[in-house]
Amino acid sequence: MSDRVLVLVRHGQSEWNLKNLFTGWKDPDLTPQGVDEAKAAGRRLKELGLSFDIAFTSNLGRAQRTCTLILDQLGQSSLTTIRDEALNERDYGDLSGLNKDDARAKWGEEQVHIWRRSYDIAPPGGESLKDTVARALPYYCQHILPRVLRGEKVLVAAHGNSLRALVMVLDGLDRDGIMTTELNTGEPLVYRLNPDSTVASKEILKG
Repeated sequence: MSDRVLVLVRHGQSEWNLKNLFTGWKDPDLTPQGVDEAKAAGRRLKELGLSFDIAFTSNLGRAQRTCTLILDQLGQSSLTTIRDEALNERDYGDLSGLNKDDARAKWGEEQVHIWRRSYDIAPPGGESLKDTVARALPYYCQHILPRVLRGEKVLVAAHGNSLRALVMVLDGLDRDGIMTTELNTGEPLVYRLNPDSTVASKEILKG
């Protein structure tokens, strides 16, 4: 099997996930459950016999801590890890920090649904998923994919929406397909790529 391995992991549950708040670029920590999810992800990767040549994460603490906890489980705590805001979560703008039910009360169920589930309509002061794709995907193509194609094993610990941008391309999804794709917290997606960057295999390491 190819050594062109790319593993994507959404961070473990955060304190604001637990409270049903829009998080975006705000920086809450992991919950105890989130810590357990990250450690479990590391153990599942170890059971698969994987180790990494480099890791990428965002500028947000919950993703960075998830990355650290995974690498600790693999005995790779000193692995070079690159942080970049291109991998940050979608910026929810004025919705950030609000309870989702409170946001519905303020703007209406339909409007909040549009902001959350449309591809190219952004909330006030924030980003649409299309905007998130526009920053995450070029970063992937320029900095992550070349390493994978050279045969390096690459770990990316980031966020639901920034990772959906990568999954959109890897899985060949259209805008409707990516809108209905959900990534579970702390659940690794293990991709093995062909030399032309297409996907040879994909495995979801469920808990």
